[in-house]
Amino acid sequence: MEKKLHRILAEAAVGVLRAIFEEGVVADRAVARAMGAHPKWGKRDRAMVAETVYEVVRWRRRLEVLAGSGDWWALAGYWWEQQGYARPEWATWPEAGAAAEREAALAGMPRAVRESLGDAFDALGEAELGGRWEVELAALNQAAPIFLRVNPRRGNVASVKAELEALGVVVELVEGCAQGLRVAEGKAVSNQLRESGRFEIQDAGSQQVAPFVQVAPGMRVVDLCAGAGGKTLHLAALMEGKGDLLAMDQHEGKLETLRGRAARATVKVRTAVVSEASLAAMAGQADRVLVDAPCSGSGTLRRQADLKYRITAASLAGVQAVQREVLERGAALVKPGGKLVYATCSVLPSENQAQAAWFSAGHAEFTLEEERSLAPSETGWDGFYMARWRRG
Repeated sequence: MEKKLHRILAEAAVGVLRAIFEEGVVADRAVARAMGAHPKWGKRDRAMVAETVYEVVRWRRRLEVLAGSGDWWALAGYWWEQQGYARPEWATWPEAGAAAEREAALAGMPRAVRESLGDAFDALGEAELGGRWEVELAALNQAAPIFLRVNPRRGNVASVKAELEALGVVVELVEGCAQGLRVAEGKAVSNQLRESGRFEIQDAGSQQVAPFVQVAPGMRVVDLCAGAGGKTLHLAALMEGKGDLLAMDQHEGKLETLRGRAARATVKVRTAVVSEASLAAMAGQADRVLVDAPCSGSGTLRRQADLKYRITAASLAGVQAVQREVLERGAALVKPGGKLVYATCSVLPSENQAQAAWFSAGHAEFTLEEERSLAPSETGWDGFYMARWRRG
């Protein structure tokens, strides 16, 4: 049975696509802005707009070939019709026609077109990963599942699982992820549940970072690039409310969000904007420092598909310089016998192993204990890298 396409939703979706590709707005923000502008939309309406946007972004270059046009209406219209929506009388996009011929032509086009990413990023991926690149790219082009991390201060995995399933949200345990739950495909978690403090939405790969830091109750811990605090809250849970956890970031707005999340999760976190004074106050005092460094985000393409068109050699060089700067800052906070952890959500070795080798070569007082890489093709999670050093 064909589905009906509502014009107001279609127009909203195309407007979001324009914001992303013509104005440079990050996809998540553009979608959130559209949702905020239409508070009366129902769950299905929101899901339809979001799915349209994310899938057209994910497959933009491929759709340009199949639709025979780069016009946003043409791309979205082709995708809608492939999803079983009836072509409406008001349709403003041309009928694709000759789709079989275009599909045959697509097979002979460059990988960057077939897999829908920027030429520059494709060249970077191949140069750094060689034959692995195609495998990882295929995994990163899949839609991301929703993972939850249960907050042990507000319940346990079994109780939260039972609570969610009683509300119709089917979840399953995640092997290798002690507090993790995976939401069944097609199921959604309401905002009311999200704000309960019982769990956080956090990819299973991201959930590996905090345990890798090896915190314990009573320690002094610094999360140097805390952002909105997903990993900070995980560290706080592992510390069981004992010790001193300082979350730092350059943006006060992100720390404000973190404070609200910490209050809901009933965990104790101090916050401070990164400055010379705040860094000097913690110099040489931390048992553990986490540097969750700014990076290309190449490991998160399932969730942030617009990054596929933004990553270039120049943008990569820029974040690599920042990574070295924050590593230096983090190292200065670690006390003798303490540990430093560097983490990225990237699959590119130049941001990962190469940066760890650079740091080790210039800091004889730090001994590399362990490195860990999470490949999306092997785990089904986002791509992550972690390195841990001990200061002598």
